Amino acid sequence: FLTKMQNAKEIVKIGLVGKYVGLPDAYKSIIESLILASAYNDRKLNLELINSEKLTADNVAKKLSSLDGVLIAPGFGQRGVEGKFIACKYARENNMPILGICLGMQCATIEFARNVLKIENATSREFDTNTNNAVIDLMQEQKNVKNKGGTMRLGSYPCALKQNSISYNAYWKEQINERHRHRYEFNNDYLERFEKAGMIASGFNPEKGLVEIIELKGHPWFVGVQFHPEYKSTILHPHPLFVSFINAAIQFRNKSI
Repeated sequence: FLTKMQNAKEIVKIGLVGKYVGLPDAYKSIIESLILASAYNDRKLNLELINSEKLTADNVAKKLSSLDGVLIAPGFGQRGVEGKFIACKYARENNMPILGICLGMQCATIEFARNVLKIENATSREFDTNTNNAVIDLMQEQKNVKNKGGTMRLGSYPCALKQNSISYNAYWKEQINERHRHRYEFNNDYLERFEKAGMIASGFNPEKGLVEIIELKGHPWFVGVQFHPEYKSTILHPHPLFVSFINAAIQFRNKSI
């Protein structure tokens, strides 16, 4: 690892879009995971921290066009999510590799619902408790739980992968286990509409049928995960999704050049 990291001559430029960029240690695990994956791809990481609160439709091309890939960061609450939607839309429309983690995956889902499925008021129950189009929602058994900690899905859960998906080709396994720390889920009532339009669920929790991974057909590398892959990435075992994401970013960079 050290040899690869020290001898890498070329860079890969990744944008991390989130609202805590003024406190980058909030993304410490993600940043380290990107460094590891870049080294194993024989690249040095050039990381751009992008404040989602300041990202707009007018400046998104200026801020993202020089990147090789974009990571939509996790978090809680509505602040900064509109900028994340804009980043998701840019990456989707420009075939730029994109990895959405937890809330980042949910933002990719909402953006697709609004701009592709034309559900203009699509949102998350977290942002609007009275919405009629919660494409991201609480599980049914969680809706009457008042203590917020009681609605959290915490710890390691299994995930079954669809063969020939980006995720399966990263892991080379049909079932994986990943760690979770979140409260809201993809609303399966909308799944058929999403898949008909090209956004597929490539990973499911086999016990409850919850969507764990989304991917976009026809896009070179578009993945959103409900879990936190950064929690399991180590120097000896860089996380396969991060390694695959960086590899796709390198290919995107080479094609652009």
